[in-house]
Amino acid sequence: MPRYKLIIEYDGTDFFGWQRQREHISVQEVLEDAIFKFSSERVQVFASGRTDSGVHALGQVASVDLETNYPAFKVREAINFHIRPAKVAVLDVEVVDEEFHARFSATERSYLYRIINRRAHLVLDHKRAWFIPQNLDAEAMNEAAQALVGIHDFSSFRAKDCQAKSPVKSINEISVTRIGEEIRIELSARSFLYHQVRNIAGSLKKVGLGKWTKQDIERVLEAKDRRQAGEMAPAWGLYFVGVKFDPQEGDLAHDPSAGTDATIQ
Repeated sequence: MPRYKLIIEYDGTDFFGWQRQREHISVQEVLEDAIFKFSSERVQVFASGRTDSGVHALGQVASVDLETNYPAFKVREAINFHIRPAKVAVLDVEVVDEEFHARFSATERSYLYRIINRRAHLVLDHKRAWFIPQNLDAEAMNEAAQALVGIHDFSSFRAKDCQAKSPVKSINEISVTRIGEEIRIELSARSFLYHQVRNIAGSLKKVGLGKWTKQDIERVLEAKDRRQAGEMAPAWGLYFVGVKFDPQEGDLAHDPSAGTDATIQ
């Protein structure tokens, strides 16, 4: 039974997240339905990260097993044909070893949070970035963000209903940069807590506005109390960017710091 690795792009605006749900449309559902239409096989597609409602993806990675041995390019073309008009596209497909699993083989996941910082309201980026009209200091935000790099208890940036067994996570890298009117918060880690990135973005906004400093971010981190952090940024500014895999690293399932969330935002 061949296993396929899919690289997927989607606009999360019309979806209630990645994971299939009984009453709401999801990215997983439209992918699995598209696969059924060309293969007549009912399958389960596994993603590297189960993105939340409204969150977008530039390079989501998924894996799926099919009984029929199709060429990889035909799987890509067939899914893209049958998935329309849903705002989902399969960018690439390759046949992989049966040991590969999109979720458990991942060793690093990357997210981007986009802020458009200008006075005029959003038109082209409506529902694709967080609109903040007040001037933000991106350099101060970047300096403060470095307090979050490394292994920490991220309880202050964790959603109340997060199901991860431990709040301890390790952020490998975080940067905040300005490109014209756009401020980009980029993060990478093996896995994230539920709403962790959005809660970090909301707290960094307070730094950008001059209301907080790096010391305040350190204070919030140390508090281990969600009530001490800033607001949760809206889902539509968040993008799942990509995943790294290293077969020498072993399964994520055996990493006690990863919990069971595997990058839920």
